[in-house]
Amino acid sequence: MGESMMIRSRRSILIVGATGVAGALTEILGSRGEALQSPQYRPSPNAPGNANAPAGTDGPEIIHPDKDAPNNINQMQIVGLVHQLYKLSGELQDEVDHTNIKATFPLSVVKKAQQIEKLAKQIKERAKG
Repeated sequence: MGESMMIRSRRSILIVGATGVAGALTEILGSRGEALQSPQYRPSPNAPGNANAPAGTDGPEIIHPDKDAPNNINQMQIVGLVHQLYKLSGELQDEVDHTNIKATFPLSVVKKAQQIEKLAKQIKERAKG
């Protein structure tokens, strides 16, 4: 019986002590007006200004290098290839003018036309970048 009394008295001391601490905290916090207040909403500095905008479209513009302007070396190579193409097409024109195409179609004309076609493809690829 002595033991059960002691346990009850310890419990009651703990309950009274906890109640006193809780009351003191409530009084201290209550006087400041901070008791049971919800925290203030502050938007994240990384959040977009427009919530409906897709991610990444609300920030500063991304500057891409100008892909339309070819670099100088590539441009010089294209100019050289165009001059070569012009020269080959002139040679082909001369060959066609000086041969009788109705009688025979010379193999040199076909080869020259293939060279021109190959060179034109190279120019096209370089111009694309």
